[in-house]
Amino acid sequence: MSSILIALAESDTDILRCFPVMLQLRPHLVEAEFVTRVRRMQAQGFHLARLEEAGAVRAVAGYRYHEKLFSGSTLYVDDLVSDPAHRSRGHGARLLTWLIAEARKHRCDLFELDSGVQRFDAHRFYFRERMKISSYHFTLPLQA
Repeated sequence: MSSILIALAESDTDILRCFPVMLQLRPHLVEAEFVTRVRRMQAQGFHLARLEEAGAVRAVAGYRYHEKLFSGSTLYVDDLVSDPAHRSRGHGARLLTWLIAEARKHRCDLFELDSGVQRFDAHRFYFRERMKISSYHFTLPLQA
């Protein structure tokens, strides 16, 4: 088996290497704007993690820490996606396990993420990983 590396994407090069995988989950993103957008988000507490196998990015996760009155310290996952061409190889599960370990390391009270209602394969994965649906997430678009 190839060696697996999980690390934060901190250089512009590593951030850009995450783009093709992130694009699978966020098809509206533009490659030429990706690094600038991630850098802007990092200034607000965003982290971008990547899982590499054999030197290629196979899965990525965007996450942040925050505190809520109802739940305390929380690691919130904005994005979690593995390369569709390399699914069912444990990349998503490894990255999820790493994220949960990061939450514990930072003494978080809660680990959470939202998943689009149409993402049935992702839901099966989260249920298999012993996650539960705890609430509805409502949105109101403010721009056309």
